[in-house]
Amino acid sequence: MKTRTIVISGANGFIGRYLSRFYRDNGWRVVAIARSEQGLANGVDYHPWDGMTLGDWAKVLDGADLLVNLAGRSVNCRYGEKNKRIIRESRVQSTQVLGEAIRRCSNPPALWVNSSTATIYRHAEDRPQGDFDGELGTGFSVEVAKSWEESFFGAEVPGTVRKVAMRTAIVFAEEKGTVWDVLVKLSKKWLGGTMGNGRQKVSWIQIGDFCRVVEWLRLHEEASGVYNVSAPNPIDNRELMKQARKAAGRCFGLPSAIWMLEIGAFFLRTETELILKSRWVVPTRLLEEGFEFRSEEFGEMFNKRRKD
Repeated sequence: MKTRTIVISGANGFIGRYLSRFYRDNGWRVVAIARSEQGLANGVDYHPWDGMTLGDWAKVLDGADLLVNLAGRSVNCRYGEKNKRIIRESRVQSTQVLGEAIRRCSNPPALWVNSSTATIYRHAEDRPQGDFDGELGTGFSVEVAKSWEESFFGAEVPGTVRKVAMRTAIVFAEEKGTVWDVLVKLSKKWLGGTMGNGRQKVSWIQIGDFCRVVEWLRLHEEASGVYNVSAPNPIDNRELMKQARKAAGRCFGLPSAIWMLEIGAFFLRTETELILKSRWVVPTRLLEEGFEFRSEEFGEMFNKRRKD
């Protein structure tokens, strides 16, 4: 039987590593497209690219079964004009050049999954934002997300190529340098208190479920368009920090007022939007169409992953 092939662009981020291992362990050939080999999972075929222009890497798409585009500069930075330009271009240009490469394939991938973000929706403390009834927001991050999806759905590729944009919530894993690792380390320093008013919603998904969603999308040939990729039960910041303190073995954490967060964000070279925006996003389509989450409750997430 022919070995299936998945091509992952931006494969050296932590999500790309997990996805690479998920498919590698299931017998797939994994082709990683990235700017460098640093951070790639073991056992993948590496092809360099610059995320902007066609090159030899494009040949690996011909005959591949699945393409997952995860490319994009981290948003964990200050939103000066230079970083804004890089954030936007790294997403839009990589998507455009992948579309061009697919268009040149004689045997293109059957499915193209492209990253998007749950932050495309407005700040919401009043009601959840579903796939069908979610209201798009405003501001820099939202405009980037809109441009990203426009470049994806606007790419002219053969009609045999199915497209899915994953509006992904914060992905959690027990991995150094990820969101959970940072929050637990803050909590160990007694800084794991409520941030802002603590009511802002946090939509999340466990990394194992993220990988399973990608495979579910591949298997369900009727799936196309936009999907919210988040666990069914978002929490608020107050509960998030409570769980972080629990993991850190701390009974108390110093709360952070907005003005304190602004000062901290300046010195850490990041933005408070990443903490204070209320992302209340629910996976309406995935639930209605039969996907079963293994991690539905935040407090059980890491215990369940250890058992898988």
